[in-house]
Amino acid sequence: MPEMVVLVDEQGEPVGEQSKASVHGASTPRHLAFSCHVLDEEGRLLVTRRSLAKKTWPGVWTNSFCGHPAPGERIEDAVRRRAAFELGLTVEDIVCVLPAFGYSARDASGIEENEHCPVFVARATSGLTPDEAEVAEVQWTSVAELSTAISATPWAFSPWLVEHFPQLRSQFPDVRAGDDA
Repeated sequence: MPEMVVLVDEQGEPVGEQSKASVHGASTPRHLAFSCHVLDEEGRLLVTRRSLAKKTWPGVWTNSFCGHPAPGERIEDAVRRRAAFELGLTVEDIVCVLPAFGYSARDASGIEENEHCPVFVARATSGLTPDEAEVAEVQWTSVAELSTAISATPWAFSPWLVEHFPQLRSQFPDVRAGDDA
């Protein structure tokens, strides 16, 4: 059975379904996704570098993980499912901090992303065991360090992270705890 994604209108309301394999291409219909930032007990932020085997933006640094809720799946359940799948990680205290975030971007191969992509923050409650097919590297960092890195080398990061990170900082002040910037 193919993995399905939820097609949405510009307001993020469901309008249909399509297979994930067929939805990402040169002309991608708007669909539902999510991004999640994970914090540890010290308030550090987890960033990951996408596997070189990824279809879009291989090898770039990004937020902790991303995914697509299945039709009928609660988005918080999808967050938990993808955390476990990509990182072998259990997460709790899942909070949607940017519910209306969306973006469109085209990678170097010509594949377009066109996503209504709410952004979540969650707390790690287990250790990491990354799936090498999904994640090439992981790094715990501070919000200030990530902000500096994105400003200095935006090309090294996913376009969705570059676009939503400034909004995340302003909309979720708890993430800035201990931030020197």
